[in-house]
Amino acid sequence: MADYHLHVERIKRSSGRSAVAAAAYRAGEMLKDDYYGEVHDYSKKAVVKSGIFLPPYAPARLQDRETLWNE
Repeated sequence: MADYHLHVERIKRSSGRSAVAAAAYRAGEMLKDDYYGEVHDYSKKAVVKSGIFLPPYAPARLQDRETLWNE
């Protein structure tokens, strides 16, 4: 029987971290952070699969990962 493990970590701006940078790393993409004005490029990282799951009532513009995390 397999065991399940969940690890939750807060990404706090006060400690100098960026949610956009974390999203770029986890998705293996290049995202621009509007708040800090930085570009986080993790496109060379091998990622098997990434996706965005939104409820049906969410605006279509949030399908774009950069828009989603900057908002």
